[in-house]
Amino acid sequence: MDNQSDLIKELRSKLSSFENRELEAENAKLTSIVSSCTCRHEVEETLDTDVSDKNTSAINLEKLKLGNCVGIGKRKPKKKQTGYNLNSMNHHSQRLVALKIMYFGPRFYGFASEAQMDPTVESELFKALQKTRLVLGERKDVLYSRCGRTDKGVSSVGQVVALLLRSKHKEPGGDTSEELLDEGPDEGELDYVRILNGVLPDDIRVLGWCHAPVNFSARFSCLSREYRYFFWRENLNISAMENSCKRLIGEHDFRNFCKMDAANVHNYKRRITSFDIFPCNGSDQLLFMKIKGSAFLWHQVRCMVAVLFLVGQGLESPDVIDVLLDVDKTPRKPQYKMAPEVPLVLYSCEFEGLYFKCSSDARRALQLHLEKKCRGYKLQAAIFQEALLSLSSTKDDDSVTNITKRKVSSHVPLMSRPTEPSYDERRAKLTFSAAPAQRESVVTKQYT
Repeated sequence: MDNQSDLIKELRSKLSSFENRELEAENAKLTSIVSSCTCRHEVEETLDTDVSDKNTSAINLEKLKLGNCVGIGKRKPKKKQTGYNLNSMNHHSQRLVALKIMYFGPRFYGFASEAQMDPTVESELFKALQKTRLVLGERKDVLYSRCGRTDKGVSSVGQVVALLLRSKHKEPGGDTSEELLDEGPDEGELDYVRILNGVLPDDIRVLGWCHAPVNFSARFSCLSREYRYFFWRENLNISAMENSCKRLIGEHDFRNFCKMDAANVHNYKRRITSFDIFPCNGSDQLLFMKIKGSAFLWHQVRCMVAVLFLVGQGLESPDVIDVLLDVDKTPRKPQYKMAPEVPLVLYSCEFEGLYFKCSSDARRALQLHLEKKCRGYKLQAAIFQEALLSLSSTKDDDSVTNITKRKVSSHVPLMSRPTEPSYDERRAKLTFSAAPAQRESVVTKQYT
């Protein structure tokens, strides 16, 4: 019996040895097939988890022979990625670039996009920057700055913004995955003007670009800003208006010529370096006011123009400018309407050592685009002119004249009108409204 038991053990040992050899052979075959399979990495984990079962190995072998590396049936196609991954673009260099921008304002809720109104010029600009992949991150990550915050309906032919843009150039010897160029050649650089104008809406165009120096800010590096306000001569007394313009030149407290923001602005002194009236393109009927200064308050230009129109209409004396500038005698602004926003244009922003460039191809495309837009607006003007002529008659003209006379006769002098709260009154109101919250905070701390 003992001999028979030993024999059985020996036979079982040999059988186990044969099974292990067979498994090793099967595994060798699988390894050979996997090494030449394009989906090798997808099956490595599956093969490494369990190769001790002969039946599992055989099944995997059959699947490999049939071309199904993992699972049963056809491989599921990968979903097409939408958009783009900014992380994959970090190998590109970046440089701080200033862009000179023009836009026609009536369609937009101002330039800046913080007011939660859409569209704005800024929101459309960033859509174009993201679509062309010129920006490699969020707005807060690209050192973005703007020169001016024009109001709803206001246009510009010289707005300037600055931000980090993708660049074709790399620092010599640089081996970092994300580089920032302080200096670099402009030759061979991306044609920012052509690229952006290809995707921007028709009423926004980039006019030029320039490499900006380190620590450049489109807002705080600006030396001066120039606005132009277009208007028709009609029956205005231009000499009286020019007299009033001169009184506004220099450094003054313009709190009576702006929309006061007492919560954020505490200094209302600004310097006007020039204020003149010129004919537009040689016309003696279409004129414009040219206002240049270091900086401007909220709605300052439109408020100054509104008072000048009252002077030009003979409703106010030029001396009213001096009265409004004397904030000790006139601490509270009289209520009056601002001038309309559409004729106002931010004409230029001046910077030291900044020279904007535009390639010949991009410049030609810009000229063609602007010429086309001009022709379109002239056609619209011709249509309205025809409609106006069709309504003209002596009777209608008399009625219009009578309405104008009635409006003039009902004018209330500025210094006799109701006034807005003064700066001190506004600040006192802000302090009073904040006091209950502060007192509640103190009480809460005492009982916690």
